[in-house]
Amino acid sequence: MSSSVQLEALCAPGAEETTKTQANRLLRRVFSFPVVLGALLVLLTVFTVRSRFSDPDLWYHLKIGEIIWNTHSIPRVDSFSFTANGHAWVAQEWLSQLTMYGAYKLGGYSGLMLWLWVLSSALILGAYLLCTLHSQNPKIAFVGGMLTWLFSTIGLAIRPHILGYVFLVCELILLHLGRSRDRRWLLALPPLFALWINCHGSFFLGLIVLAVAVLFAFTNFRVGLLVAEPLGKRCQMMLVAAFVFSIAALGLNPLGFRLIFNPVEVMGKLHMNLTQVAEWKPTNLDDIRGVALFGVAGLILILPLLRRTELPAQEVLLLLLGFGFAAQHSRMLFVFGILVPPIFCRMLAGAWDRYHMEMDRVLPNVFMMALLTPLIVLLFPSARDLKEQVERGNPVKALEYIGRAGLSGRMLNEYVYGGYLIWAAPQYKVFIDGRGDIFELTGIFAEYGEWLTVQADPKVLLDKYHIDFCLLSRDAPVTHVLPLLPGWKMVYSDASSSVFARQRPI
Repeated sequence: MSSSVQLEALCAPGAEETTKTQANRLLRRVFSFPVVLGALLVLLTVFTVRSRFSDPDLWYHLKIGEIIWNTHSIPRVDSFSFTANGHAWVAQEWLSQLTMYGAYKLGGYSGLMLWLWVLSSALILGAYLLCTLHSQNPKIAFVGGMLTWLFSTIGLAIRPHILGYVFLVCELILLHLGRSRDRRWLLALPPLFALWINCHGSFFLGLIVLAVAVLFAFTNFRVGLLVAEPLGKRCQMMLVAAFVFSIAALGLNPLGFRLIFNPVEVMGKLHMNLTQVAEWKPTNLDDIRGVALFGVAGLILILPLLRRTELPAQEVLLLLLGFGFAAQHSRMLFVFGILVPPIFCRMLAGAWDRYHMEMDRVLPNVFMMALLTPLIVLLFPSARDLKEQVERGNPVKALEYIGRAGLSGRMLNEYVYGGYLIWAAPQYKVFIDGRGDIFELTGIFAEYGEWLTVQADPKVLLDKYHIDFCLLSRDAPVTHVLPLLPGWKMVYSDASSSVFARQRPI
């Protein structure tokens, strides 16, 4: 076709009308009602995390990231404490820690907060997309997104598990697209697992979810309302191949088999951490999330009975897995909030009129986006606010006193202070920090717990480890006993922390 003929074709009324139609369609998609609902979820998420900057474990993750960044090597033994110094240790989240330090290197505290904003928003939006795919109804999917947000509030913080749970959402999206639309989506699973294993131990949970998908790809039964239908042959083979190559992809890590089996080894040995650390304790009904856990699980099981509709066995198994994890450990409410809302939304898909793009009204959506976008930006905390959060959540002033007073020697620190001390005061080796695995395996966690709660003679541990001073929270039980011990004196106290020092003979 000559250039003049092409020009005539482009200038023809029909071509102009087609271009205009495509532009209108694009405008409707960009400023659509589902996009507005997504923006509302982002607004809610960033409002939630803006005051969650200073998580106790953030700081040792940041320090490990700094070491990797500067030395181009991954720590393999403990070098932060004097109690477990030199003990073998696996940096399971090394790649997440590296991204965290990269964010800090580029933008300081603000860079870290942006890291959290982007990943937490991506997680909730990904869950909203997943619920939309399952229900084909963005209105119902918004309810699912809200459920994911509610359960995620148990753990939205600057920690590696955020990346791990983003990968879990991605896995569920790929599985759904691969089974319902194009099996080639499943080819993205092995690269996903290659990244996942280097970022967080939740890759093992991802393998369980993938194994469930493979199992039910070949399962065919009907028992009452419980049903399982196999996939087509080609999809079955693609899913099996994705599973095999995903397992093989786990080997693409710098620490080898240690990184692959570490999550199982850790969970099998952390008996004290699982019973004494708050986030590992069972979920209780005093928490609104605990009520929602039982409410959502109950509705999913009851609704099919009331409606006499079929319930896919794969969904029941995922529900039981998510519920079992969350009931035993409150931090696993996060996992329940990812696995179960898509199931809930599929069941309620017809409870609300479906969305129709041709009936959408662009101008109200434009107005809402013009309102929500500045609000999201304005919610970003200032550098001053971030600094104040750090000071409220950590023994900043107590540490300043220790420096001014010239206290030296061995320090026995509060468990939740350990991470901050590793970052802010590397000149002091810590007694204990949030890396529960290494301190339980060495017996330090048990000794510390008995000492802190005065279940044993406090003097014994202080003498055993030659402790020179203690940095503790004001409400620790042992703080009432320390001043009564011969040779010990409280030398500093503020609203949150206290410092006790051993008085040496002159």
